[in-house]
Amino acid sequence: MSDHTHYDAIVLAGGAARRLGGADKPALSVGGRPLLDRVLAACPDAAITVVVGPRRPVGRAVVRTLEDPPGGGPLAALDAGLRHSTAPTVLLLSADLPFLTAATVRSLLAATTRTNGPEASSSGSAPCDGALLRDGAGRDQPLVAAYRAESLRRELALLRAEHGTLAGLPLRALLSELALERVSDATSTASFDCDTWEDVSAARARIREHGHVLDEWITAVKAELGIEVDVDTAVLLDLARDAAHGVARPAAPLTTFLIGYAAGRQGGDVTELSRKAAALANRWAAEDADAGGAGGATGGEAKPAE
Repeated sequence: MSDHTHYDAIVLAGGAARRLGGADKPALSVGGRPLLDRVLAACPDAAITVVVGPRRPVGRAVVRTLEDPPGGGPLAALDAGLRHSTAPTVLLLSADLPFLTAATVRSLLAATTRTNGPEASSSGSAPCDGALLRDGAGRDQPLVAAYRAESLRRELALLRAEHGTLAGLPLRALLSELALERVSDATSTASFDCDTWEDVSAARARIREHGHVLDEWITAVKAELGIEVDVDTAVLLDLARDAAHGVARPAAPLTTFLIGYAAGRQGGDVTELSRKAAALANRWAAEDADAGGAGGATGGEAKPAE
Protein backbone atom coordinates (compact mmCIF):
# COMPACT_ATOMS: atom_id res chain seq x y z
CA MET A 1 0.00 0.00 0.00
CA SER A 2 1.46 3.39 -0.96
CA ASP A 3 1.98 6.21 1.50
CA HIS A 4 -0.81 8.37 0.08
CA THR A 5 -3.40 5.76 1.06
CA HIS A 6 -1.64 4.22 4.04
CA TYR A 7 -2.70 6.44 6.89
CA ASP A 8 -3.99 6.20 10.43
CA ALA A 9 -6.74 8.36 11.87
CA ILE A 10 -6.72 9.93 15.33
CA VAL A 11 -10.02 11.37 16.50
CA LEU A 12 -9.95 13.62 19.57
CA ALA A 13 -13.18 12.90 21.44
CA GLY A 14 -12.47 14.28 24.89
CA GLY A 15 -12.78 17.80 26.23
CA ALA A 16 -15.17 19.37 28.70
CA ALA A 17 -17.63 20.88 26.16
CA ARG A 18 -18.16 23.86 28.47
CA ARG A 19 -20.05 25.83 25.82
CA LEU A 20 -22.49 22.93 25.65
CA GLY A 21 -22.98 22.83 29.38
CA GLY A 22 -20.78 19.77 29.76
CA ALA A 23 -22.84 17.62 27.36
CA ASP A 24 -21.17 14.58 25.82
CA LYS A 25 -20.56 16.34 22.51
CA PRO A 26 -19.30 13.39 20.39
CA ALA A 27 -22.46 11.47 21.34
CA LEU A 28 -24.86 14.25 20.28
CA SER A 29 -27.09 13.22 17.38
CA VAL A 30 -27.14 15.07 14.04
CA GLY A 31 -29.24 13.47 11.33
CA GLY A 32 -29.95 10.51 13.59
CA ARG A 33 -26.27 9.63 14.05
CA PRO A 34 -23.79 10.57 16.78
CA LEU A 35 -21.28 13.21 15.75
CA LEU A 36 -18.44 10.75 16.43
CA ASP A 37 -19.91 8.18 14.02
CA ARG A 38 -20.31 10.85 11.35
CA VAL A 39 -16.61 11.70 11.66
CA LEU A 40 -15.55 8.04 11.59
CA ALA A 41 -17.56 7.53 8.40
CA ALA A 42 -15.32 10.04 6.61
CA CYS A 43 -12.18 7.90 7.07
CA PRO A 44 -13.31 4.29 6.56
CA ASP A 45 -10.06 3.20 4.92
CA ALA A 46 -7.71 4.27 7.71
CA ALA A 47 -5.37 1.42 8.60
CA ILE A 48 -5.82 2.13 12.31
CA THR A 49 -8.39 4.47 13.82
CA VAL A 50 -7.70 5.71 17.33
CA VAL A 51 -10.38 7.46 19.36
CA VAL A 52 -8.95 9.46 22.25
CA GLY A 53 -11.58 10.01 24.90
CA PRO A 54 -14.10 8.27 27.15
CA ARG A 55 -15.51 4.97 25.94
CA ARG A 56 -18.63 5.33 23.82
CA PRO A 57 -20.41 2.93 21.46
CA VAL A 58 -19.33 3.41 17.85
CA GLY A 59 -20.35 1.82 14.58
CA ARG A 60 -16.93 0.40 13.61
CA ALA A 61 -13.78 -1.09 15.09
CA VAL A 62 -11.49 1.47 16.73
CA VAL A 63 -8.59 1.57 19.17
CA ARG A 64 -9.54 3.42 22.35
CA THR A 65 -7.21 5.37 24.56
CA LEU A 66 -7.11 8.31 26.99
CA GLU A 67 -4.73 11.23 27.26
CA ASP A 68 -2.41 11.42 30.25
CA PRO A 69 -3.42 13.18 32.38
CA PRO A 70 -7.16 13.01 31.61
CA GLY A 71 -8.29 16.41 30.39
CA GLY A 72 -4.70 17.29 29.52
CA GLY A 73 -5.62 19.07 26.30
CA PRO A 74 -5.15 18.47 22.57
CA LEU A 75 -1.40 17.87 22.54
CA ALA A 76 -1.60 15.29 25.32
CA ALA A 77 -4.47 13.64 23.44
CA LEU A 78 -2.54 13.67 20.16
CA ASP A 79 0.46 12.12 21.89
CA ALA A 80 -1.74 9.35 23.33
CA GLY A 81 -3.18 8.63 19.90
CA LEU A 82 0.21 8.56 18.20
CA ARG A 83 1.35 5.79 20.55
CA HIS A 84 -1.08 3.48 18.74
CA SER A 85 -0.26 4.65 15.21
CA THR A 86 2.23 3.08 12.80
CA ALA A 87 1.40 4.73 9.46
CA PRO A 88 3.63 7.42 7.91
CA THR A 89 0.67 9.82 7.67
CA VAL A 90 -1.80 10.66 10.42
CA LEU A 91 -5.23 12.16 9.88
CA LEU A 92 -6.12 14.28 12.91
CA LEU A 93 -9.78 15.11 13.46
CA SER A 94 -12.02 16.50 16.15
CA ALA A 95 -15.16 14.50 16.93
CA ASP A 96 -17.67 17.28 16.23
CA LEU A 97 -17.58 17.65 12.43
CA PRO A 98 -21.06 16.76 11.11
CA PHE A 99 -20.33 17.51 7.45
CA LEU A 100 -16.84 16.09 7.01
CA THR A 101 -16.67 13.85 3.94
CA ALA A 102 -14.33 11.23 2.59
CA ALA A 103 -13.64 13.57 -0.34
CA THR A 104 -12.22 16.20 2.02
CA VAL A 105 -10.10 13.55 3.73
CA ARG A 106 -8.73 12.47 0.34
CA SER A 107 -7.87 16.08 -0.52
CA LEU A 108 -5.92 16.49 2.71
CA LEU A 109 -4.03 13.23 2.20
CA ALA A 110 -3.28 14.10 -1.42
CA ALA A 111 -1.94 17.53 -0.45
CA THR A 112 0.35 15.97 2.15
CA THR A 113 1.65 13.38 -0.27
CA ARG A 114 2.08 15.83 -3.11
CA THR A 115 4.39 18.04 -1.11
CA ASN A 116 6.28 15.10 0.37
CA GLY A 117 6.99 13.38 -2.94
CA PRO A 118 10.26 13.06 -4.88
CA GLU A 119 9.61 16.36 -6.63
CA ALA A 120 9.94 18.20 -3.30
CA SER A 121 13.29 16.62 -2.56
CA SER A 122 14.63 17.23 -6.05
CA SER A 123 13.67 20.89 -5.88
CA GLY A 124 15.78 21.35 -2.79
CA SER A 125 12.85 22.74 -0.78
CA ALA A 126 12.07 21.56 2.73
CA PRO A 127 9.49 18.77 2.78
CA CYS A 128 6.02 19.73 3.94
CA ASP A 129 4.89 18.43 7.32
CA GLY A 130 1.24 18.09 6.40
CA ALA A 131 -1.90 19.81 5.18
CA LEU A 132 -4.80 21.36 7.06
CA LEU A 133 -8.18 22.71 6.09
CA ARG A 134 -8.70 26.47 5.81
CA ASP A 135 -12.30 27.64 6.15
CA GLY A 136 -14.10 30.30 4.14
CA ALA A 137 -13.08 33.02 6.58
CA GLY A 138 -9.39 32.18 6.16
CA ARG A 139 -9.06 30.40 9.53
CA ASP A 140 -6.80 27.35 9.75
CA GLN A 141 -8.41 24.18 11.13
CA PRO A 142 -5.62 22.09 12.70
CA LEU A 143 -8.10 19.42 13.83
CA VAL A 144 -9.15 18.77 10.24
CA ALA A 145 -5.72 17.93 8.92
CA ALA A 146 -3.25 15.29 7.78
CA TYR A 147 0.30 15.31 9.15
CA ARG A 148 3.52 13.40 8.69
CA ALA A 149 3.73 11.21 11.77
CA GLU A 150 7.50 11.71 11.96
CA SER A 151 7.05 15.48 12.13
CA LEU A 152 4.44 15.23 14.90
CA ARG A 153 6.59 12.94 17.02
CA ARG A 154 9.63 15.18 16.56
CA GLU A 155 7.83 18.36 17.62
CA LEU A 156 5.98 16.73 20.51
CA ALA A 157 9.29 15.42 21.86
CA LEU A 158 10.82 18.90 21.65
CA LEU A 159 7.84 20.48 23.41
CA ARG A 160 7.93 17.88 26.17
CA ALA A 161 11.63 18.47 26.67
CA GLU A 162 11.09 22.24 26.81
CA HIS A 163 8.03 22.31 29.08
CA GLY A 164 8.35 19.04 30.97
CA THR A 165 4.81 18.05 29.92
CA LEU A 166 2.36 18.35 27.07
CA ALA A 167 -0.60 18.88 29.37
CA GLY A 168 -2.25 22.25 28.96
CA LEU A 169 -0.23 23.29 25.94
CA PRO A 170 -2.21 24.77 23.01
CA LEU A 171 -2.14 23.37 19.49
CA ARG A 172 -0.45 26.51 18.20
CA ALA A 173 2.68 25.51 20.14
CA LEU A 174 2.95 22.56 17.77
CA LEU A 175 1.76 24.19 14.57
CA SER A 176 4.17 27.12 14.74
CA GLU A 177 7.06 24.75 13.99
CA LEU A 178 5.44 22.84 11.11
CA ALA A 179 5.49 23.65 7.40
CA LEU A 180 1.90 23.06 6.32
CA GLU A 181 -0.10 23.22 3.12
CA ARG A 182 -3.63 24.67 3.16
CA VAL A 183 -6.65 22.99 1.55
CA SER A 184 -9.49 25.43 0.94
CA ASP A 185 -12.96 24.88 2.37
CA ALA A 186 -14.53 27.92 0.74
CA THR A 187 -18.05 27.15 1.98
CA SER A 188 -16.92 26.30 5.53
CA THR A 189 -18.91 23.08 5.30
CA ALA A 190 -16.38 20.33 6.03
CA SER A 191 -14.79 22.50 8.73
CA PHE A 192 -18.12 23.31 10.42
CA ASP A 193 -17.90 22.15 14.04
CA CYS A 194 -20.46 22.00 16.83
CA ASP A 195 -19.13 24.07 19.72
CA THR A 196 -22.47 25.47 20.92
CA TRP A 197 -26.12 24.43 21.00
CA GLU A 198 -26.69 26.98 18.24
CA ASP A 199 -24.17 25.10 16.10
CA VAL A 200 -25.90 21.79 16.83
CA SER A 201 -29.29 23.28 15.90
CA ALA A 202 -27.86 24.75 12.69
CA ALA A 203 -26.37 21.37 11.72
CA ARG A 204 -29.64 19.56 12.39
CA ALA A 205 -31.55 22.12 10.33
CA ARG A 206 -29.14 21.84 7.40
CA ILE A 207 -29.51 18.06 7.38
CA ARG A 208 -33.21 18.54 6.71
CA GLU A 209 -32.86 21.05 3.90
CA HIS A 210 -34.48 19.94 0.66
CA GLY A 211 -31.22 19.54 -1.22
CA HIS A 212 -29.65 17.33 1.44
CA VAL A 213 -32.36 15.39 3.24
CA LEU A 214 -32.61 12.32 0.97
CA ASP A 215 -28.85 11.76 0.76
CA GLU A 216 -28.51 12.26 4.51
CA TRP A 217 -31.40 9.89 5.22
CA ILE A 218 -30.04 7.16 2.94
CA THR A 219 -26.60 7.48 4.51
CA ALA A 220 -28.11 7.25 7.99
CA VAL A 221 -30.16 4.17 7.10
CA LYS A 222 -27.15 2.40 5.57
CA ALA A 223 -25.10 3.14 8.68
CA GLU A 224 -27.89 1.92 10.94
CA LEU A 225 -28.26 -1.33 8.98
CA GLY A 226 -24.52 -1.86 8.63
CA ILE A 227 -24.57 -2.00 4.83
CA GLU A 228 -22.57 -0.28 2.13
CA VAL A 229 -24.28 -0.11 -1.23
CA ASP A 230 -24.49 2.55 -3.90
CA VAL A 231 -28.05 3.85 -4.16
CA ASP A 232 -29.30 5.51 -7.33
CA THR A 233 -31.94 7.67 -5.67
CA ALA A 234 -33.45 8.91 -8.94
CA VAL A 235 -33.97 5.37 -10.28
CA LEU A 236 -35.62 4.17 -7.07
CA LEU A 237 -37.87 7.22 -6.89
CA ASP A 238 -38.92 6.70 -10.50
CA LEU A 239 -39.69 3.07 -9.69
CA ALA A 240 -41.76 4.07 -6.65
CA ARG A 241 -43.70 6.55 -8.80
CA ASP A 242 -44.37 3.98 -11.52
CA ALA A 243 -45.52 1.38 -8.99
CA ALA A 244 -47.78 3.87 -7.19
CA HIS A 245 -49.37 5.20 -10.38
CA GLY A 246 -49.43 2.02 -12.42
CA VAL A 247 -50.46 -0.46 -9.72
CA ALA A 248 -51.53 1.09 -6.40
CA ARG A 249 -49.97 3.46 -3.89
CA PRO A 250 -49.00 0.75 -1.38
CA ALA A 251 -47.08 -0.96 -4.19
CA ALA A 252 -44.40 1.76 -4.06
CA PRO A 253 -42.75 0.90 -0.69
CA LEU A 254 -43.38 -2.82 -1.14
CA THR A 255 -41.71 -2.85 -4.55
CA THR A 256 -38.64 -0.95 -3.38
CA PHE A 257 -38.36 -3.38 -0.46
CA LEU A 258 -38.44 -6.31 -2.87
CA ILE A 259 -35.71 -4.67 -4.97
CA GLY A 260 -33.49 -4.44 -1.92
CA TYR A 261 -34.28 -8.01 -0.94
CA ALA A 262 -33.49 -9.29 -4.41
CA ALA A 263 -30.23 -7.35 -4.52
CA GLY A 264 -29.20 -8.79 -1.17
CA ARG A 265 -30.17 -12.36 -1.96
CA GLN A 266 -28.97 -12.50 -5.56
CA GLY A 267 -26.18 -9.95 -5.50
CA GLY A 268 -27.88 -8.13 -8.36
CA ASP A 269 -27.43 -4.52 -9.40
CA VAL A 270 -30.04 -2.28 -7.75
CA THR A 271 -30.32 -0.01 -10.78
CA GLU A 272 -30.90 -2.88 -13.21
CA LEU A 273 -33.39 -4.57 -10.86
CA SER A 274 -35.24 -1.27 -10.50
CA ARG A 275 -35.49 -0.87 -14.26
CA LYS A 276 -36.93 -4.38 -14.60
CA ALA A 277 -39.53 -3.71 -11.92
CA ALA A 278 -40.38 -0.33 -13.47
CA ALA A 279 -40.93 -2.00 -16.85
CA LEU A 280 -43.23 -4.50 -15.16
CA ALA A 281 -45.22 -1.67 -13.53
CA ASN A 282 -45.55 0.05 -16.91
CA ARG A 283 -46.78 -3.17 -18.55
CA TRP A 284 -49.23 -3.61 -15.70
CA ALA A 285 -50.54 -0.07 -16.20
CA ALA A 286 -50.77 -0.56 -19.97
CA GLU A 287 -52.92 -3.69 -19.52
CA ASP A 288 -55.22 -1.79 -17.17
CA ALA A 289 -55.56 0.99 -19.73
CA ASP A 290 -56.31 -1.53 -22.49
CA ALA A 291 -58.94 -3.20 -20.34
CA GLY A 292 -60.59 0.12 -19.60
CA GLY A 293 -60.65 1.05 -23.28
CA ALA A 294 -62.33 -2.23 -24.16
CA GLY A 295 -65.15 -1.60 -21.71
CA GLY A 296 -63.71 -4.03 -19.19
CA ALA A 297 -63.78 -7.11 -21.49
CA THR A 298 -60.79 -9.35 -21.15
CA GLY A 299 -61.42 -11.76 -23.99
CA GLY A 300 -64.19 -13.36 -26.11
CA GLU A 301 -67.49 -11.74 -27.03
CA ALA A 302 -69.81 -10.06 -24.60
CA LYS A 303 -72.83 -12.18 -23.70
CA PRO A 304 -76.07 -10.60 -24.93
CA ALA A 305 -78.60 -9.55 -22.35
CA GLU A 306 -81.55 -11.87 -21.87
